[in-house]
Amino acid sequence: MADASTLPPRILLIDDAVTIRRYMRDIAEKAGFGVAEAANGAEGLEKALSEPFGLFVVDVNMRRMDGYRFLDEMRRRPEIADIPAVMISTEARPQDRDKAFAAGANLYRVKPVEPEWFTRLLTLLLGGRRDG
Repeated sequence: MADASTLPPRILLIDDAVTIRRYMRDIAEKAGFGVAEAANGAEGLEKALSEPFGLFVVDVNMRRMDGYRFLDEMRRRPEIADIPAVMISTEARPQDRDKAFAAGANLYRVKPVEPEWFTRLLTLLLGGRRDG
Protein backbone atom coordinates (compact mmCIF):
# COMPACT_ATOMS: atom_id res chain seq x y z
CA MET A 1 0.00 0.00 0.00
CA ALA A 2 1.23 3.44 -0.93
CA ASP A 3 1.57 6.17 1.63
CA ALA A 4 0.99 9.83 0.81
CA SER A 5 4.66 10.77 1.11
CA THR A 6 5.66 8.29 -1.60
CA LEU A 7 2.87 8.95 -4.09
CA PRO A 8 4.03 10.31 -7.43
CA PRO A 9 2.79 13.75 -8.45
CA ARG A 10 0.90 12.26 -11.41
CA ILE A 11 -2.82 12.44 -12.00
CA LEU A 12 -4.98 10.04 -13.99
CA LEU A 13 -7.95 11.87 -15.54
CA ILE A 14 -10.77 9.46 -16.36
CA ASP A 15 -13.52 11.13 -18.39
CA ASP A 16 -15.15 10.30 -21.71
CA ALA A 17 -15.20 13.97 -22.78
CA VAL A 18 -11.99 14.99 -24.54
CA THR A 19 -12.67 18.67 -23.84
CA ILE A 20 -12.97 18.07 -20.09
CA ARG A 21 -9.76 16.04 -20.04
CA ARG A 22 -7.95 18.74 -22.01
CA TYR A 23 -9.26 21.47 -19.67
CA MET A 24 -8.17 19.62 -16.52
CA ARG A 25 -4.86 18.55 -18.08
CA ASP A 26 -4.02 22.18 -18.90
CA ILE A 27 -4.73 23.28 -15.32
CA ALA A 28 -2.73 20.40 -13.80
CA GLU A 29 0.25 20.82 -16.10
CA LYS A 30 0.37 24.59 -15.47
CA ALA A 31 0.53 23.73 -11.77
CA GLY A 32 3.49 21.43 -12.44
CA PHE A 33 1.83 18.01 -12.26
CA GLY A 34 2.11 15.12 -14.69
CA VAL A 35 -1.10 13.88 -16.27
CA ALA A 36 -2.31 10.75 -18.03
CA GLU A 37 -5.77 10.26 -19.48
CA ALA A 38 -8.34 7.51 -19.92
CA ALA A 39 -11.65 7.69 -21.79
CA ASN A 40 -13.54 5.27 -19.52
CA GLY A 41 -13.24 3.33 -16.30
CA ALA A 42 -11.94 0.14 -17.93
CA GLU A 43 -9.10 2.00 -19.63
CA GLY A 44 -8.51 3.91 -16.40
CA LEU A 45 -8.27 0.73 -14.33
CA GLU A 46 -5.79 -0.75 -16.79
CA LYS A 47 -3.59 2.37 -16.60
CA ALA A 48 -3.98 2.63 -12.82
CA LEU A 49 -2.64 -0.90 -12.43
CA SER A 50 0.28 -0.41 -14.82
CA GLU A 51 1.57 3.10 -14.02
CA PRO A 52 2.11 4.97 -10.73
CA PHE A 53 -0.35 7.75 -9.89
CA GLY A 54 -0.92 9.93 -6.88
CA LEU A 55 -4.53 10.87 -7.67
CA PHE A 56 -7.47 9.66 -9.75
CA VAL A 57 -9.97 12.22 -11.06
CA VAL A 58 -13.05 10.34 -12.26
CA ASP A 59 -16.26 11.20 -14.12
CA VAL A 60 -19.49 9.29 -13.46
CA ASN A 61 -21.11 8.64 -16.83
CA MET A 62 -18.86 6.71 -19.22
CA ARG A 63 -19.27 3.70 -21.50
CA ARG A 64 -17.62 0.33 -20.82
CA MET A 65 -17.14 1.11 -17.12
CA ASP A 66 -18.67 4.07 -15.32
CA GLY A 67 -16.96 6.03 -12.57
CA TYR A 68 -18.76 4.28 -9.72
CA ARG A 69 -17.60 0.88 -10.95
CA PHE A 70 -14.06 2.18 -11.46
CA LEU A 71 -13.97 3.39 -7.84
CA ASP A 72 -15.36 0.13 -6.54
CA GLU A 73 -12.85 -1.90 -8.56
CA MET A 74 -9.83 0.25 -7.60
CA ARG A 75 -10.70 0.05 -3.91
CA ARG A 76 -10.62 -3.77 -4.21
CA ARG A 77 -7.07 -3.72 -5.58
CA PRO A 78 -4.48 -3.50 -2.77
CA GLU A 79 -1.85 -1.96 -5.02
CA ILE A 80 -4.03 1.12 -5.75
CA ALA A 81 -6.69 1.03 -3.02
CA ASP A 82 -5.14 3.81 -0.92
CA ILE A 83 -4.70 6.35 -3.73
CA PRO A 84 -7.05 9.34 -3.38
CA ALA A 85 -9.92 9.51 -5.87
CA VAL A 86 -12.00 12.58 -6.64
CA MET A 87 -15.24 12.19 -8.57
CA ILE A 88 -16.18 15.22 -10.65
CA SER A 89 -19.51 14.98 -12.46
CA THR A 90 -22.50 16.85 -13.81
CA GLU A 91 -24.69 14.69 -11.55
CA ALA A 92 -25.75 16.99 -8.73
CA ARG A 93 -28.33 15.04 -6.71
CA PRO A 94 -27.52 14.04 -3.11
CA GLN A 95 -27.93 10.36 -4.03
CA ASP A 96 -25.19 10.74 -6.69
CA ARG A 97 -22.81 12.09 -4.07
CA ASP A 98 -23.79 9.31 -1.64
CA LYS A 99 -23.25 6.66 -4.31
CA ALA A 100 -19.80 8.11 -5.09
CA PHE A 101 -18.73 7.96 -1.45
CA ALA A 102 -20.13 4.43 -1.09
CA ALA A 103 -18.08 3.37 -4.14
CA GLY A 104 -14.89 4.82 -2.68
CA ALA A 105 -14.58 8.50 -3.63
CA ASN A 106 -12.65 10.71 -1.22
CA LEU A 107 -14.33 13.86 -2.56
CA TYR A 108 -17.26 14.65 -4.87
CA ARG A 109 -17.56 17.85 -6.88
CA VAL A 110 -20.15 18.97 -9.42
CA LYS A 111 -18.89 20.26 -12.79
CA PRO A 112 -17.76 22.73 -13.84
CA VAL A 113 -14.71 23.12 -11.63
CA GLU A 114 -12.87 26.41 -11.43
CA PRO A 115 -9.13 26.36 -12.26
CA GLU A 116 -8.24 27.86 -8.85
CA TRP A 117 -10.20 25.18 -6.99
CA PHE A 118 -8.65 22.36 -9.04
CA THR A 119 -5.14 23.73 -8.54
CA ARG A 120 -5.70 23.99 -4.77
CA LEU A 121 -7.02 20.44 -4.71
CA LEU A 122 -3.98 19.10 -6.57
CA THR A 123 -1.60 21.01 -4.34
CA LEU A 124 -3.34 19.74 -1.21
CA LEU A 125 -3.49 16.10 -2.28
CA LEU A 126 -0.15 15.85 -4.08
CA GLY A 127 2.01 18.03 -1.88
CA GLY A 128 2.62 21.24 -3.74
CA ARG A 129 4.02 22.33 -7.04
CA ARG A 130 6.05 19.65 -8.84
CA ASP A 131 7.97 21.19 -11.73
CA GLY A 132 10.37 18.96 -13.54
